[in-house]
Amino acid sequence: MHQLRSIRSRILLGTCLSLAAALPGAAIASDLVGTVSDATDTRALQSAQVRLVELGRTAEADRDGSFRFSDVPAGTYTLEARYVGAAPVTRTVEVPASGTVTANLVLGTDGSILVIGQAANLSSSLSRQRAADGVESVLTRDGIGQFPDQNVAESLRRLPGVNILDDQGEGRFVSIRGLDPELNAASVNGVRLPAPESDVRSVALDVISSDIIESIEVKKSLTPDMDADTIGASIEIRTTSAFDRKKDLLVVKAEGSYNDLTESVSPKGSFDFSKKLGDNVGVAGGVSYYKRKFATNNQEMDGWDEDDGLVYADTVEYRDYDVERERISASLSFDFRVGDTTTLYARGLYSQFDDQEYRRRLTFEMDEAPSAGDANGVSFDADDGEISVQRDLKDRFERQRIRSLVFGGETDSGPWNLKYSASWAKSSEKEAGSIDPVVYERVFEDGDGFGVDFDYRRDRIVPYAITSGVAAFLDPSEYELDKVELTTLSDARDREYALKADIARSFAMQDGAFTLQFGTKARWRKKSYNADLEVYEWDGADDLTLDMHDLLGPHDYDLAAIEPMLAKKKFRPFFFQNIGSFELDDGDTFEESEVADFMVKEDVLAGYALGRWDSDTLRIIGGVRVEQTKNDIRGKEVILDDETVTPLRFTRKYTDWLPSLTFRFEPQQNLVLRAAGYRSLVRPKLSKLAPNVIIDDDEGEAGNPFLKPYRAWNADLSAEYYFGRNAAVSAGFFWKDIKDYIVDVTEFDTSYNGIDLDELTTAINGESAEIKGFEFSYSQQMSFLPAPFDGLLAQFNYTYTDAKGTLVSYDGDDQPYLRTIALPASSKHTFNAVLGYEKGPVSLRVAGTYRDKYLDEAGGAANEDRIVADQFKLDLSAKFRITPGVRIFAEWVNVTDAPYFAYQQFEGRRRLLQYEDYSWTAKFGVSANF
Repeated sequence: MHQLRSIRSRILLGTCLSLAAALPGAAIASDLVGTVSDATDTRALQSAQVRLVELGRTAEADRDGSFRFSDVPAGTYTLEARYVGAAPVTRTVEVPASGTVTANLVLGTDGSILVIGQAANLSSSLSRQRAADGVESVLTRDGIGQFPDQNVAESLRRLPGVNILDDQGEGRFVSIRGLDPELNAASVNGVRLPAPESDVRSVALDVISSDIIESIEVKKSLTPDMDADTIGASIEIRTTSAFDRKKDLLVVKAEGSYNDLTESVSPKGSFDFSKKLGDNVGVAGGVSYYKRKFATNNQEMDGWDEDDGLVYADTVEYRDYDVERERISASLSFDFRVGDTTTLYARGLYSQFDDQEYRRRLTFEMDEAPSAGDANGVSFDADDGEISVQRDLKDRFERQRIRSLVFGGETDSGPWNLKYSASWAKSSEKEAGSIDPVVYERVFEDGDGFGVDFDYRRDRIVPYAITSGVAAFLDPSEYELDKVELTTLSDARDREYALKADIARSFAMQDGAFTLQFGTKARWRKKSYNADLEVYEWDGADDLTLDMHDLLGPHDYDLAAIEPMLAKKKFRPFFFQNIGSFELDDGDTFEESEVADFMVKEDVLAGYALGRWDSDTLRIIGGVRVEQTKNDIRGKEVILDDETVTPLRFTRKYTDWLPSLTFRFEPQQNLVLRAAGYRSLVRPKLSKLAPNVIIDDDEGEAGNPFLKPYRAWNADLSAEYYFGRNAAVSAGFFWKDIKDYIVDVTEFDTSYNGIDLDELTTAINGESAEIKGFEFSYSQQMSFLPAPFDGLLAQFNYTYTDAKGTLVSYDGDDQPYLRTIALPASSKHTFNAVLGYEKGPVSLRVAGTYRDKYLDEAGGAANEDRIVADQFKLDLSAKFRITPGVRIFAEWVNVTDAPYFAYQQFEGRRRLLQYEDYSWTAKFGVSANF
């Protein structure tokens, strides 16, 4: 603690001294400043490399294109600017003995395409990648606001080492280098985004539309000035700024999308703008709206077992999803220049994601082994054991919101540089009034004359056939209401405040510059979840059966016959109009409402110190970061048998020292070598820390407020070669050694707080995990080919990941043992390939993405693991320029109708756990820029 106070004192003292030095009157003589822009004077060229040749000093253009060299001796110098996709430009500059000299540079005067289209996206991305301190991949929009995909997660799918975990066929969570999405961190405009969901840290990036995004940077290695709470990567999203551009911009888009399963058209529209209000003030922002209707065919199976040589599942479900998602995203940014040395900004983001889901489900539950069968299928007969047939409906509306606001600035006065910001972010997920689900059930018993067969010849789809009792099976009057579960409230909230300051002093030296930099950051986070659920049973004079009150409706399910089935929208009004005829089940309501509530506070105080050497060939960044974490954790102990609730509270504090060292070496022009070694951590899920304990009879589940964070040593080596006009090839190795990997375990014949239990499920810190792998990337604009092939562009990347850890499993006698597993969400092989064509008014693109199979959830033994099969997705897009400012476009998404297939490798075969298909979606629209 004394060390931390000492560090804070030194940082505060240094900050005060530097503020004093930055006051007017402290200007340093002989500063060389300027901007880099494209030849059309449309946009600033961020990350253009500017070199002061005679002094061997380099600088990268900021997002407004500006650069600065301080302490330049009087003399005549050659100023050189380089940007991927353009020929280098040089300029002679006379620097006097004192004062400030301005030298602006313009690239692309030779006709290079630096602003619009796929070539511009490629040039900008490669330039930022090349200029980066460490290993990173970048996606950017072009000068008229065009971004490759519909949401942030979908766009990231194109980058090396990135695997996207889909939800209902749309990219949602991001796995990088084979690591669980929980081990990544996401920020917008430098603000760490909290997670809307109650039980995760990872942010569902489908909440944010790509229409309001300027760039996405995936930083795979860390330096001391970065938050250290990531092991996979830091995903940094930036919205637009008026200073990004030299000219004002207004872009308007109107779009429709047609889904093959729903046979309906969904609307999408957006506008974004950038406006300079004079030389020193700018405003930029945008709004995007998307309403997507789609359907999913789903089948799920559970309870795989073996009896007398017959392999079977005791639960089979056929699910028909109809989903309507509405996304509203907005951003607004103000930028100010205060004098020659200071810029200030204010940036806000708002995203709202509404998800209305209707799910109709037919479920078979068998309580005995099959009556007959073989390897190709099994037969169940109600005379040998009960068969429950359920027909249910889920009518759920969920709203997620992400909001962030940041105020900050930068003062760059000669050799001193000061950056500062204050931010607020809040995410939430809320349900109120969802019916999840309403269940009608018919239990077939001995003497009912009912039988059903399941055909196992196909591993992805398992059809059923009713062998006897067809009339009763199809008769809605046979099915009685079992229960209604009403979510009166499901409210997850996650908010964070932060203050940050960085101060740097640069020293001009022979053949380069040395910079000392210090900084501090404080973050205050609070996450809570509150759930109130009510379980109802029918209390009318007669049984409520499925045929009553005109509640049935059609469906569009393709995998099996699931009728008779409830209509999507009829039960809700019936339930609330007749709620007096329903009785509240106090016991089930108590259980569902008390088990999940929690509140966790997480305060992080960080400080760092680093040294940075920059020359025209070598950059070295070394230093250390220290982060102190405080937790205030609150939950409850719930004993279901006697319905008692006991509040629980824990507090704790720990400190991590996190060194890092990064090298960037350019032994010859266009060849960049990188090496990085650093230590990082990821704190446990706040929901797993919550000390919620649920005891039911002799079984229990418990959170663990004593979980340690994941801690990792990381190393990266890479080489990048930039060639031709707009091309690059890169290769790299990565290695990670993770300690205290968190796993869920079930302990047998144990006790909790003096209560003897047959089994207890909780989270613990397990053994270590090791990740190593290889990345390769190739991108090129084929301008060297003869016409008309000179419009071709190609991009390809491949990643190999070997991610392994150890896990406690149990044998047939419930005895624990350690086994080696592939880490969850880790695909061994992933690749992305894009072939584009852009010439004249025509722009075409074919994009394919492949990911290998991966472990989704680890079971108690290897044959209980949930594995997601490999997948290849293909998308096509086309654009045509009608006038210089108007374009029409079309996209064909998921051309190959790539399904989602999860299975269990049990008794020598893949056994179905979940299958989904979504068919394809066609999009079409028009965009206009002014």
